[in-house]
Formats: sequence, structure tokens, C-alpha cells
Amino acid sequence: MSYSPPAPINRPGHVPVPFWRDIRFIQIFLQIAFLVVVIVAGYTLLHNLVTNLEKSNLPIDFGMFERPFGTQISEGQMDFDPGSSSNIEAMRAGLQNTMRVVVIGLIGATILGVLVGIGRLSTNFLVRQISMVYVEIFRNTPLLVQLYFIYRGMLRLTLPENLKDSYKLPGPIYINRRAVNFPLIEGTDTAELFYIALGIGLTLGIALWWWRLRVQEQTGRPAYTLRFFLGAVLIFSGAGWLLSGGPFSVDYPRLERFNFVGGDRLSAEYLTLTLGLILYTAAFIADIVRAGIQAVPYGQIEAARAQGFSSGQTLRLIVLPQALRLIIPPLGNQYLNLAKNSSLGIAIGFFDVYNVANEISNQTGQSVVIFATMMAIYLSISLFISLVMNTVNYLMRTRTR
Repeated sequence: MSYSPPAPINRPGHVPVPFWRDIRFIQIFLQIAFLVVVIVAGYTLLHNLVTNLEKSNLPIDFGMFERPFGTQISEGQMDFDPGSSSNIEAMRAGLQNTMRVVVIGLIGATILGVLVGIGRLSTNFLVRQISMVYVEIFRNTPLLVQLYFIYRGMLRLTLPENLKDSYKLPGPIYINRRAVNFPLIEGTDTAELFYIALGIGLTLGIALWWWRLRVQEQTGRPAYTLRFFLGAVLIFSGAGWLLSGGPFSVDYPRLERFNFVGGDRLSAEYLTLTLGLILYTAAFIADIVRAGIQAVPYGQIEAARAQGFSSGQTLRLIVLPQALRLIIPPLGNQYLNLAKNSSLGIAIGFFDVYNVANEISNQTGQSVVIFATMMAIYLSISLFISLVMNTVNYLMRTRTR
């Protein structure tokens, strides 16, 4: 027996619901009203801001980006001239320094966090306890305190102040309280030929890697992917090196009257900020990795052992591929925290983009323009990291579905 809906009410004298009591009208009206309130509030705040700035003789002026910066940036861009370089060029140099910290910090924190997270589940008592102590210490103390401890308590007290007393390592590498000076490898006129050959080798190596995986899936024979990949890269890079006749030259650091010249340097401020971000963020990543590994059913680990898998093979082939689906979403949050925490470099005198912006604000008084620009820069970095992590998460979910 089929069900038929009741017929609509059509009684004589029936009055429809007024539109102001219609739930659909109420929903649309409230959304439009909320949008109008937000626009009016934003316009009012902006109008008051512009009016008060003009009364204070500080009108919004984007032309201040073209003024000379006037302060030496002792990090990163070596050809920066404070007398002729503009504020926008100083912001660009500061952004380069920030990205150097963020990129190296993300890589280092990921590697260390994965190792410590695995160490927390190790059967070795010493490794497990050391990993636990590391996580508890760095996760439960403020990052700013850690930066001060590394900068003031470790580097400043343990490294020599006099450049003549610098620790010398093979290379040569000179370590002192100011910086680490090391040889700089520079490309010659024929370096482009080597880069082309290296690019061909990498492309062929990736293609061979994919082909060997397909062969393994179809035949069950070992893929030896790493051998084929490295073979292609080494053959083409070696051929490119021979054809280019030495594509690189080395500029060695040397101590002159007051400072080291030649080579390259990593300042104590850069090393402190990068190391602090790596140690701090890795503690949180380690707990994420540990939780992701423990979420994998233990029966699969026992099944892998029954099949003769070693502990390393079980972790690499069985556990981690499944744990990644749980690790990647919270991992993205830690990456975002690392990128934003890089602004703490101002506390130790590191010339990142925030420190440069603060200096420009003090010189020009255009704090609104400067810090609106800063918000846009950090927002762009965060959105890019979120896009990458969301893409990786989508690919992992699709691949393992």
C-alpha cells in the first residue's frame, strides 16, 4: 500500500503566514542584517582611524616604503646598503631571513619530532626515558625562555668572544660568539650546464622509481628503487660535472683585522632562533607521532612479525603509512605555530621581517600601514602552509581509502 502525502489545506477563509513570520524570510533577513552591521562597524572604525591619524599629523602614507631604511641588516642579504636601500627592500631582506628560519625549522622539527616520537615507544628503557624527558621539558616551558637560555646561557657563555680565539674545525669552519663562518660554494659560468644535467638525472630517477614500483606490483620482485634513482642521478650529475669542467669554486673565510671576510656565515641569532624553534616544535610533533603510531591496531604489528618482518620493516611498511592519516592534520597546526613563533626573533636581535617592520614603524610612525602589511605577510605564509598540508592530507586519504 503506497503512502500519499496529505492534500494542502484549502479551506475557505484560510489566511497564509505573513512573510515576517516565515522562517525562510527570517533567516535571509538576519544574515543580511548581520552583514550590514559588520560593514557599517568596519567603515566606522576605519573612518575614525583615518580621522584621528590626520589630527595627529600622521596620515596613512604608503610612499614611506620608498624611503631609505638607514639601518644595517646584519643577516642574510649581503649586498644590502642601508644608505641607498629602501624600506621595501629592507622588508624583502627581512622576509628572506624569516623564510630561511621557517623552512629549515620545519624540516628539522619534522625529522627530530618523528625520531623522538618513535623513541617514546622504544623497547629500550634508556631511549624511551630520554625521549620522555625531552618532550616534557621543551613542551612545558615557554619558547621565549628557551630562546633566552640558548642565546644567553649557552652560546654567550660557552663560545669565545675574541675572534682570534675562534674554534677552528676542518673546512675550515670558525665558531665564535658572533657567528659560524664556513666556506661558500659559488657557481662558475659553466654551472648552468651542471644544473641542467642534474635536473635530467633527477627527472629520470623519479621515472625509474615509479617504473620499478610498477614492476614490483606486477611481478612481486624487489624494486630496488633507491639504486635506480641514485644511479641515474650520479651518472648524469657526473657527466655534467665533467662537461662543465668544474662548475663550482670555493670562497674560504679568513680573519682579517676586525672581522672574518669571505665565505658565508650563520649568525648566533639565526642559530638560536632556528634551534629553539626546532627543539620546541619537535616536542609537540613527537607526541603527535606517538599518538598516531599507538592508534594503529596492535594486531597488525603482530601479523607483520608473524610474517618475518623486522622491527624497522614493520614500522616503515605497516605502521607509519597508516599512522600518517592521523598524524598529518594536527601536524599542520604545529607547522603554523612554528611559522608564527618565528616572530620571536626580535627578542634576541634577529633581523627577521617582524624586526625590520618594527624598525620602519619607529622611523616613520606608520604603524598602521606597517603592521597591516605584517598581518598580510604572516597570513599569506599560514595560508600557503595550510594549502600544502590540506593537499597532502587529501592525497593520503584518497590513496589509502
